[in-house]
Amino acid sequence: MAKPPYPLPPILFEDECLVAFDKPSGLLTVPDRWDKARSDLVSLVREHHAPGIYNIHRLDPETSGVLLCAKTKVALAALERQFGTSRVNIHYLALVLGALPEPDMTIRRELETDRNQPGRMRVAAAYRRGACRTRAHTIEVFRTHSLIEAWPSAEKPHQVRVHLAHAGCPVVADAFYGNGRGLYLSEIKSDYKFKPHEPERPLIGRVALHAESLTFTHPVTQAEITINAPWPKDISIVVKYLKRFAPTGGNMAP
Repeated sequence: MAKPPYPLPPILFEDECLVAFDKPSGLLTVPDRWDKARSDLVSLVREHHAPGIYNIHRLDPETSGVLLCAKTKVALAALERQFGTSRVNIHYLALVLGALPEPDMTIRRELETDRNQPGRMRVAAAYRRGACRTRAHTIEVFRTHSLIEAWPSAEKPHQVRVHLAHAGCPVVADAFYGNGRGLYLSEIKSDYKFKPHEPERPLIGRVALHAESLTFTHPVTQAEITINAPWPKDISIVVKYLKRFAPTGGNMAP
C-alpha cells in the first residue's frame, strides 16, 4: 500500500551540514518496522529535500517540534556525542492535567522498559544515584490543567511524559501514562451548546507535548545554536480557551 501524501515539514534551520525541521504531530521520525504505510520525516526529507540525511535524535510520533538532522556522517557523529553526554538542551512545552507539587521542581527518577506493556517506559522501582532528571516549571495554572515547560537531562524514551505523570500531572491525551482523553471545550465552558447529532471534537486530542527549542554546539563552527519551533495551532488554541474560560491560578514567574 502506498504511503498517503504528506508535505515536507517547515525548515527551521539549515546550513552545509545540518537541517532542522518543525515536525508536526502524527508524523513518525523514522520508518515504522511493522507498518510501512505510515509516513515518516526521514523518508520525506530523503525523497524531497536531501537524499543523504540522518536523524540525530527522535521525537515521539504525537510530539511536535524541533527535529535535528545531519547532512554528513561527521556532523552526525559529533551531535550524537553531544546527545549521549547530555550536552544538548531540549526545551519542551506540555499541557498537563492537574498541577505540579511545586511550581519549579526537578524530578529525579531512573526509567526502565516496562516489560508488562511493550513500547512503554516506567519509573524504576528503586531510587538510583545519578538518575535521569527532568526540570519542570509551571508557566500558568488553570482550573484543572497547567501549562508546563520541561528540560530533560537526558533524552530517554518518553522521559518527560513518564516524569510528569510520576509527579501527578500526566500530559493531556497521553494514553500510555495518563487517561488518554483529550481536552474538550464543553469541559471548560459552562454554557457550551452541543450540536445535535454531531459528536464534539476535542480542542486537542493528541499528546499535548511540543519540543519548543533545541540548543547545541555546532559541530563545525563550535558556536552555540538555538533552534526554536513556534507553538502548533492546536496548543495555541487550547491555551487561548483555557485562559478565557478556566483562568484559575494566574501567571507564574519564569
